[in-house]
Amino acid sequence: DPHGKFSIDPQFGIIRTKKQLDHEAQAVVVLTVQSQLGDSPIYSSTQVNISVTDINDNPPVFLIRSDKVTISHTQPPGTAVYIAHAEDKDSGLNGAIKYSIASKQSNAFNIDPSLGVVNLTRTVFAEKQQEYTLHIAAEDGGSPPLTSLLVLTVRRLDSLAVKIVILDINDNTPSFMSSPLSYVMEDVEVGFLVHHVIAKDPDEGRNGQVTYHILSGNENKAFVLDKITGLLTTAQFLDHEVQERYSLTVMALDDGSPALSATQVLTIIVLDVNDETPVFLKQLYETAVHENQDPGEFVIKVEAVDRDAGLNSLLQYEILPGAGYEKFKMNSDSGELVTAASLDRETQDVFSIKGSSCHDLGSPSRSSTAQLHITVLDENDHSPLFAKTQYQISVTEDVEEGSAILDLSASDEDDGLNGEVTYSLIDDTYGAFAINSVTGSVVTTKALDRETKSQYTFRAVASDCSTHFPRSTTVMTVLIQDMNDNVPQFEQNYYKASVWEGQSPKTDIIQIFATDLDSGLNGETEYSILSGNENATFLIDSARGILATNAGLDYENTSSYRFLVLLASDQGTPSLNSTATVLITVLDVNDNPPVFSSPEYHVHVKESVPIGSHITEVSAKDCDAGTNAGITYAIISGNDRGHFYLNGRTGSINLMKMLDYEDTMKFTLIIQAT
Repeated sequence: DPHGKFSIDPQFGIIRTKKQLDHEAQAVVVLTVQSQLGDSPIYSSTQVNISVTDINDNPPVFLIRSDKVTISHTQPPGTAVYIAHAEDKDSGLNGAIKYSIASKQSNAFNIDPSLGVVNLTRTVFAEKQQEYTLHIAAEDGGSPPLTSLLVLTVRRLDSLAVKIVILDINDNTPSFMSSPLSYVMEDVEVGFLVHHVIAKDPDEGRNGQVTYHILSGNENKAFVLDKITGLLTTAQFLDHEVQERYSLTVMALDDGSPALSATQVLTIIVLDVNDETPVFLKQLYETAVHENQDPGEFVIKVEAVDRDAGLNSLLQYEILPGAGYEKFKMNSDSGELVTAASLDRETQDVFSIKGSSCHDLGSPSRSSTAQLHITVLDENDHSPLFAKTQYQISVTEDVEEGSAILDLSASDEDDGLNGEVTYSLIDDTYGAFAINSVTGSVVTTKALDRETKSQYTFRAVASDCSTHFPRSTTVMTVLIQDMNDNVPQFEQNYYKASVWEGQSPKTDIIQIFATDLDSGLNGETEYSILSGNENATFLIDSARGILATNAGLDYENTSSYRFLVLLASDQGTPSLNSTATVLITVLDVNDNPPVFSSPEYHVHVKESVPIGSHITEVSAKDCDAGTNAGITYAIISGNDRGHFYLNGRTGSINLMKMLDYEDTMKFTLIIQAT
């Protein structure tokens, strides 16, 4: 008790406070108390813990008296916009602080009673309300409760205030209010007001200030748009005939950051005035009409264009008086000219009408003229004729595609178009030939192949433009001559055959065969051996393809002949050939006897060797193959008393009876290998 806050009764041990205790300064006091009996040097001590109980004697206190926050109106509900903080020196319930909004202008905010966090309860818009004032109370949990108030308000004059200010965000796009369509006459002066572009933006301040711009469609700079007022005026003279419609893409742009914009396609229709004279497509129209046709025969259609529109562009046609004009009449609306009477070429073969007029229906009317030159044509009364009724030609099959093989000609006594002959082919040419319709030249249209088709027969036709007279025809026969274009083909690419060894020369082994689709000498095939016959062991019949031996064959020398290549050649020019491979297998004949490895075998044995002992082994070889080379052994003499046993398969000799030197000193066995 360094501060002397306590006293103790020395007789009864009662501890009393001497000074005011403060829980906030010291919540627990630890005293050491000593007791002593009389003047005895013996004493004892104990420890006393005193807890200072808290009372609610401190109010909550905010660290600041006012504040100000700024938020965006795009914040979503639930966003924390402010944190209120107060402190209370008391402990337990006395120091537990509860926050509340004492008064509020709107239900846009609430507060967390424990944490003091102010949250949005709904979206706020700067366009509706730009600021809010909240009064936040902090209350502890003691009894009686003590309170303190934090005022969030705007600092105005002498008052302390903090506002929650809502900032406007540029979140509205300008929208057009004006019409997307406008009309203007083509003869207005430069600077004429054409249209007023209007757009609105509900944002505040610069976010809602709109300027206007032309993005596209004004490449020729025909219009000017005031970016502030939206007034659209002409910047040059307009011409309906050059361009009757403009599609301007107009942008309305606000001054926010980032800026927002909207576009509108403004269509401007340029209205026509009658300022264009009709113009004929030709100043001179030339045509022809057949004689002897009934009245009303179509002759020609004249046509003029007027670049104006509506009535200003509607035209009327007429023939101006002149020589022969009574032979014709014209449709005033369509400009079609027809005959008014039957024409006679022998009377008049040419009509030259000096004036054909047209005028529009504008006010005042405008007009122009053109000339007509009409030729009367002769009737077609002759048919074409070929020089011959049939033709026969020969061509080689290697003629190139597109080659001319014959020039046909037919004559027609008519004049002009009536005497112009066109040629065509009828009947099936199998796509091999075509004819030039103008010159009559017959050409090949694909590669010819005699082996596929050796002769073509078809008809050629000569025609003029007449539909009344018969056509002329001639028969064409084309013979295809063979060329050496086919290689001899073997029936097989690989042949196998066998022959016994020891056969006499000229023994037939196998016949090979190759075919050649060509004809004559081009298709005659000869056979020869190309390689693999270095010792002339074999020969082949060049005409028949029969392969035979040319010498005796020995299996033991050569058992097979491989890669014996046969060449088949035709007799064309140049000669064509192909090859095939033959494998000849030589079959074994038993023509070789077995031969012992030694003509004599000398063996020394003791007379004491036991029965069953291996004495020796004989061996023979046979050059033949297979069963012909399988050897068996036998004792044919010298074993009369059966002293020895010979294994017929291995040639092993074993002792069968006891030997006695004194009885027999030597045995001579004759062994045969078979």
